[in-house]
Amino acid sequence: MDAAVTTLKFESKAVIPTDPRTKLFLTVTVSTIMITGGTGEFMNLVRPCLMACPIVFLLLSRKWVAAARFAVTYAILFALELTVLPLLTGTWNFILGAAVGIYTHMLPGFIMGYYLVSTTTVSEFVAAMERMHVPEKIVIPVSVVFRFFPTVKEEYAAIRDAMKMRGITTLRSPMKMRGITTLRSPMKMLEYRVVPLMMSLAKIGEELSAAALTRGLGAPQKRTNICKIGFGPLDIFFFLLAIPCWVGFFIC
Repeated sequence: MDAAVTTLKFESKAVIPTDPRTKLFLTVTVSTIMITGGTGEFMNLVRPCLMACPIVFLLLSRKWVAAARFAVTYAILFALELTVLPLLTGTWNFILGAAVGIYTHMLPGFIMGYYLVSTTTVSEFVAAMERMHVPEKIVIPVSVVFRFFPTVKEEYAAIRDAMKMRGITTLRSPMKMRGITTLRSPMKMLEYRVVPLMMSLAKIGEELSAAALTRGLGAPQKRTNICKIGFGPLDIFFFLLAIPCWVGFFIC
């Protein structure tokens, strides 16, 4: 029932739902080609297409804020590369050029990874891995990781709210001159934020592993899955788009 509910939630968020295998394939494609791709004329045409892929997927998932942030970040980076970078020389030119180059090459892969994790439920991921005949020794740890990071984010938010109620804030509030802040007591802030989070991580990992085994992962019998996945027109389009990118990657 949980899988069915999560699938319906996913379909309601996305304009055109995409298969998890397509997301995984495009994440690998964008990350690999953007980081290690060649510099020929063909690759100069391929890179803008790969940069646009995360924006398209975020828009299809109705994540307007994330898509806008990604687009604005890239616009700023390109503006720096075209306007500020030619005016600098020496060390500053090297530092800014390296920073802009690293961000522009690695950011699309990170955004695709964020899209993959945030729009794919555990049931969808397990169903996709079973269709690909991936061994359970790989499926179980990765499925736990899929829920681990969102759970850690929620746990950190809960710890942060609890510390705020006790007067422990990141910065000094103008309404509260007393209390522990990052600027006044950095080590205590580290103790009050990181230590409870580290203690929760082990418990979260154990609970997620137990939940995965309870759902039948690792059982000797074949596990059933009511989550429906499949390739649609958008999946086929992106697969066809990725093929020439890989051809150009190996040739150029």
